[in-house]
Amino acid sequence: MSVYSKARKITTHTLQEMKRAGEKITMLTAYDYSLAKLVDRGGVDVILVGDSASNVMAGRETTVPMSLDHMIYHAQCVEKAVERALIVVDMPFGSYQGNSRIALESAIRIMKESNGHAVKLEGGAEIVDSVQRILSAGIPVMGHLGLTPQSIYKFGTYTVRAKEDEEAKKLIADAKLLQDTGCFAIVFEKIPAHLAKMVSEELSIPTIGIGAGGQCDGQVLVLHDMLGITTDFSPRFLRRYLDLETQITGAVEAYCQDVRSGDFPNKEESY
Repeated sequence: MSVYSKARKITTHTLQEMKRAGEKITMLTAYDYSLAKLVDRGGVDVILVGDSASNVMAGRETTVPMSLDHMIYHAQCVEKAVERALIVVDMPFGSYQGNSRIALESAIRIMKESNGHAVKLEGGAEIVDSVQRILSAGIPVMGHLGLTPQSIYKFGTYTVRAKEDEEAKKLIADAKLLQDTGCFAIVFEKIPAHLAKMVSEELSIPTIGIGAGGQCDGQVLVLHDMLGITTDFSPRFLRRYLDLETQITGAVEAYCQDVRSGDFPNKEESY
């Protein structure tokens, strides 16, 4: 019998069951009430309140400027709309690196003020103290390895990570460390598909891929990218399911034309 049910409330335990049953996990980002409601209604298992809001909502070049207050605000909007999906909230840059006490305080704020279900942190061994401290408070943690956008100024590029043996070995070690520490899942971003497949098979916790091939336990995309709202970002891994940039622009142009011509509102649209 399938673990998956569109009506069933998703928990971290559900994701573990789905991995054991070989059922793929679906994950998308959301940042506001209206779209989160549609994403949840569509049957997505996990909604990530991502710090990618910095790019698609605020027009920033990187995710670095996002603050804890920003993330809590977006998570509050999403939580109001969601009935089924597990809500994971990105911890923003500066809220957990280097100081596990600050990391715990940040995670507690996210959980208490947004009613999210879990937090996500980027990194491996270098942030494990923060992961441990957050977990000690009973807060579920999702890991994130490979390309870590909060470290973009360190890498200097958004290219595929872990192509070389040394970096691949570190990723494998970090993935096992995060699992052993207690993370319930790990996102692999822009790493070779064969590496993601190998690590996914070795881990007992689910892996979620973005640009990591089809052998992860699940997949995640940024909502605005897959809906075609943002079109200046076209990596190989992105599949656009709609072309909303064209459709929305066309609708706005038609509205402006109707107002200017006096066609809108007509008699039937007036009181």
